[in-house]
Amino acid sequence: MKIVSRYIRRMPADISCQQFCKGVTKAISRHYWLRFPKSRMAEHPEERLTASAVIYSRVRREVWLVGDCHCLVGGEYYDNPKPYEQELAEMRAARVRELLAEGYTEEQLRQPFDPAREVMIPHMIEVMKNQNKTYAVIDGFHIPQSLVPVLTLNFQPWEIVLASDGYPKLAATLEETESLLEQQRLNDPLNIGRFKATKAFVQGNHSFDDRSYIRFTV
Repeated sequence: MKIVSRYIRRMPADISCQQFCKGVTKAISRHYWLRFPKSRMAEHPEERLTASAVIYSRVRREVWLVGDCHCLVGGEYYDNPKPYEQELAEMRAARVRELLAEGYTEEQLRQPFDPAREVMIPHMIEVMKNQNKTYAVIDGFHIPQSLVPVLTLNFQPWEIVLASDGYPKLAATLEETESLLEQQRLNDPLNIGRFKATKAFVQGNHSFDDRSYIRFTV
């Protein structure tokens, strides 16, 4: 995240999405050369530094969804989810129900170590072999442009919300979006109901994943 954010702060204002993907990939790759064998990173994608980024280019009037992130543009919702994410979430949800039936409590399944996740970890590692093949991610390896949605805006006024996938639903304000997240935590802290995730709300936490939210008009 720090490498990506540093690159964004320094990149040219008129950079294209393709140039961004190449430049940020080079920045991560350079970090590997300094600390890790690049050959090992190629063979073990589960060990790579990985991040997603949703970016608005003011010069180009474009929104880029590089990896698993989402946005609202003029109230219309767009996302770029990882393939297989829902399948993995379903797998974990099934295991949670089995553990509950065996006598585990909800509190036990909301600890930092989630025994239900163990059933999906091997499958998750297998899926990671498809990074930048079937889905995009910033990981120091080539990002195929076909996997990066680019939304082009005309010159009318637009309200834009950019967010990470730690929010199950996006609303027009941060307050509303946080309220929806809180409702999810109160109603289904294990994330095994209508909304399924690969993680639960750890006891004491207000979120199950990282969350970022920014709203602005152009």
